[in-house]
Amino acid sequence: MKTILITGSTGFLGKHLVDELLASEPDARLRLLCRGDGPGIESERIEIVQGDILDRAAVERAVEGVDEIYHLAGLVERTPADPWRMFNVHVEGTRNVCEAMRANPHVKAVFASTSGVCAVGREPAELDETAPYAQDVVWDWPYYTSKMYAEKLALWYVQHRKLNIVHVNPSLLLGPGDDRRSSTRDVEMFLEGQIKLIPLGGLNLVDVRDVARGCVLAMQKGGTGQRYLLGGANMTFYEWIRRASKISGVRAPRMMAPLWVSLWGARVLRKVMPWFGKRFDLTTQASVCRRFTGTATRRRRAANWASPHAILTRRFATPSSTCGPRRAPEERAWRSPSLRS
Repeated sequence: MKTILITGSTGFLGKHLVDELLASEPDARLRLLCRGDGPGIESERIEIVQGDILDRAAVERAVEGVDEIYHLAGLVERTPADPWRMFNVHVEGTRNVCEAMRANPHVKAVFASTSGVCAVGREPAELDETAPYAQDVVWDWPYYTSKMYAEKLALWYVQHRKLNIVHVNPSLLLGPGDDRRSSTRDVEMFLEGQIKLIPLGGLNLVDVRDVARGCVLAMQKGGTGQRYLLGGANMTFYEWIRRASKISGVRAPRMMAPLWVSLWGARVLRKVMPWFGKRFDLTTQASVCRRFTGTATRRRRAANWASPHAILTRRFATPSSTCGPRRAPEERAWRSPSLRS
């Protein structure tokens, strides 16, 4: 029986990946490296291994004897109080997994990165996996910069230690089960009325269940050292807010903010709102255009992807405390030039 290790199985994507693997790999045993309890999914094929991604000995024990690894462990925070903790989890956690893989050279791994390491820019553009790292754009966002360094580190191990690692770079995940509000906070901010002006820029949305399936296909078909952008629809913030307003019934702001207002206003409100016992989580990065057409997404319209309307509708209609019902396989079909189901 094949053994598959998953780190970060209690996270938003991780829970859906466990669900996906239980369905798509009926003969596999899932080993989950967790600091505490597991993701709460009951199965006799799930083995919980206690340990922290920063504990190299624990990681080595978890990697021993496995056939495949999905490394998803990480921290998602918009304005982290301790950026170095985020750096350690992403970079040193990646180093621990890579070092453990050296003792198990036949294993293949899929590492979860983010589209924000390369598919962002200050001007609208369609970018693919060959785009350079966007360090000049995201230098002041610890999540993206730490993911960037983690990806570079893993690629060093691919080149110099011949490890078999594939990266997936998903865009903004939406869907049921985001208990920590790591990705769906933007929707909540709109519903709470925090978005007073429509910021410039845009974003890319994708259903978390499509990404879980994409991770499995990256394991099956992805090339060593390659990255795959996993995304759905490109939308401007204007389009996103208008759609969200129509679906939810919440009134949308009417004015669009100039760039300097978007940047300055977000910084000020993050400082001022806590004085009144409230939060403001919209970052200055809202003014950064995020648009891409990746290898794994450029034929989205011809595939059975979740549409932007469906993604937003499910997010507004489904409680976040549940992973929600599984979609039928034909509803989750992943079709692309390089990762074809």
